[in-house]
Amino acid sequence: MLAKRIIPCLDVHAGRVTRGKQFGRAEHGELLDVGDPVALAELYDRQGADELVFYDITATAEGRGAILEVLTQVAERCFMPLTAGGGVRTLDDVRALTLAGADKVSINSGALADPNLLRSAADRFGSQAVVLSVDFRRSGSGWEVYAAGGRRGTSMDLLDWVVRGQMAGAGEVVLNSIDADGMGTGYDLEAVRAVSAEVDVPVVASGGAGKPEDLRDVLLLAGADAALAAGIFHRGETTVAEVKRVCLEAGLAVRPPEEVEDAHVR
Repeated sequence: MLAKRIIPCLDVHAGRVTRGKQFGRAEHGELLDVGDPVALAELYDRQGADELVFYDITATAEGRGAILEVLTQVAERCFMPLTAGGGVRTLDDVRALTLAGADKVSINSGALADPNLLRSAADRFGSQAVVLSVDFRRSGSGWEVYAAGGRRGTSMDLLDWVVRGQMAGAGEVVLNSIDADGMGTGYDLEAVRAVSAEVDVPVVASGGAGKPEDLRDVLLLAGADAALAAGIFHRGETTVAEVKRVCLEAGLAVRPPEEVEDAHVR
């Protein structure tokens, strides 16, 4: 059995890590500056994170390129695999992120605008390097896919889109719940369970973690292959190691914190 993964996420805006709620909706206030991305990446590397995800959260909306400089610094200092996304619209964007140190590139609005981008990226760099990131919110009895950092509805059904994404060559799917983002009320277990049943590639749950048990539950009860979280790690409410201990106590296969500590002696 493959080990479940615990993945901190750094939402980067103007070179700083920020956090908000429900993708920065106005009624939830401004984005909060929570630290330097390189320093936080080094902290999570020491804590035993299985991966680290970078999102340039306003790249698509504001037309900016991805955060290559920050990614390069982190790749030089950290040992864990890195995934990067934000404003990825072309193969040149994928290539630039890969050259900067990303092991995987996350594609969201770019795939909605040009579904062939997933196939082209998979053909060029391999499916293992291509992540379909999906922002969604509940709509009736299902879920609707959103574009442009959660700012624009697409009328597209979540399950239909992830199946298309897998067929186009995505080697992993990340599910970002807009409704749960930053709320600390737990992941959308129903959506994660439904997607996990539809696709054969790994599914990463994102949005809603408020305590270590939330990550445990989405892995144990909803079938996610990995759990991604941001605020609870950035605020120091828990650590990657503590989450892994909770998961191990529940019988989940995760890479123990002790193994990670040994891996840092190089």
